Amino acid sequence: MNSVSLIGRLTRDPDVRYGNESQTAVARFSIAIDRMPGRNGEKQTDFPNIVCFGKTAELVEKYMTKGRLVGITGRLQTGSYTNKDGQKVFTTDVVADRVEFLDRGDRQESSGFGGGNYAQPAPAPAQSSAPEGFTALTDDDIPF
Repeated sequence: MNSVSLIGRLTRDPDVRYGNESQTAVARFSIAIDRMPGRNGEKQTDFPNIVCFGKTAELVEKYMTKGRLVGITGRLQTGSYTNKDGQKVFTTDVVADRVEFLDRGDRQESSGFGGGNYAQPAPAPAQSSAPEGFTALTDDDIPF
């Protein structure tokens, strides 16, 4: 079984392009995912590349921006190509079937897309309240 579920923050705005013949949208972006701290307590982060197609890609272009917290479900896909120096380069991407917002942004957004879930979220509360023991974050707290 080839199934991937990830939660992370966009490291940059999505790059969306359209195919020449089919005019199918293709969105590419990466997310930052923290690993569990190692034995020495050192924090590490992974940056998987994500790609999605069609309506999902169009909605990603419209609503997603750098720093947004998203949930991704899809599959791993590997490939290779020869670069301009003649070297073979191997790639690994997550092909997203579903992309969901896990935070609220300044824009009006869908709570999820890719699987036909286009419901609008409830309006954001007037004041941000963090659960007991947690501190509310602002956009200035996000390092990217």
